[in-house]
Amino acid sequence: MATYSDTKFKEEVDTITATEETCTLIVWNDDVNTFEWVIETLMEVCGHSQEQAEQCAIIIDSKGKYAVKEGSYEMLKPMCDAITDRGIGATIEVIAS
Repeated sequence: MATYSDTKFKEEVDTITATEETCTLIVWNDDVNTFEWVIETLMEVCGHSQEQAEQCAIIIDSKGKYAVKEGSYEMLKPMCDAITDRGIGATIEVIAS
């Protein structure tokens, strides 16, 4: 039978594990931002090449969203903030294992 302390410990372990999981940086399509602005942003914020950024922008436009970068939450959070600061929708999602 689980005790209160067992439950509390399990929750703390789950929280630590969740922060170490691999995540993706999702950029969302909208009707406001131009292809050029999205491409420039992906190059400056995510370090994409011109070609890579263009391909991402095409996929974002056609599919509605695209995972433009993968990594830890700590690595992706500043990128997500920089993208949203430029008026482009972006979120971070945990990759299902």
